[in-house]
Amino acid sequence: MENTNQLGLYYPPCWDVLRLRRDALEVFVKLMILVVALTAVAALVAGQPAVAQNAFTPDQVKFGPAPPFLPPGAQLAVLEGDPMASTGDFTIRLKMPDGYKVAPHTHPNRENVTVLSGTLKVGMGDQFDASKMASFGAGSFAYLDPSMHHYAMASGETVIQIHGMSPVKFNYINPADDPSGKK
Repeated sequence: MENTNQLGLYYPPCWDVLRLRRDALEVFVKLMILVVALTAVAALVAGQPAVAQNAFTPDQVKFGPAPPFLPPGAQLAVLEGDPMASTGDFTIRLKMPDGYKVAPHTHPNRENVTVLSGTLKVGMGDQFDASKMASFGAGSFAYLDPSMHHYAMASGETVIQIHGMSPVKFNYINPADDPSGKK
């Protein structure tokens, strides 16, 4: 008999339609589960933070106000890392107007400085003395170890790039020179 099941029992021809509907329903349910799963995966991927930018053209560098431990008037851009973290690499740019001065200070870690534009004047010692400063034009590089007491001034609008290990911290030789304590 053509309308028998596996046990040899007869079933009416209309049951074939029901079996086809059941098979179609199973396929439909499996497709819906797949669609829901793919939608969930897409939502998870879309919700992930974007990969940090690791290359910049000049127009992509976004400057904002410098932190309070620097005198007002400069602008800072963070290119890499978190300069205020307790550890880790960082790269920042500091844009200074003509005549901008940073009083004598040290840093807890080595400071690596590249002059990108303008002229950075740097002096060594505990007192700011413009007559004892050396001039470093665009393309110049210097590194300053933690024990080096130094001060700086911009000649013309000057942009420098600083890289090193976090945290970025200025230890002013004379605490009265620390702009973060001034109100």
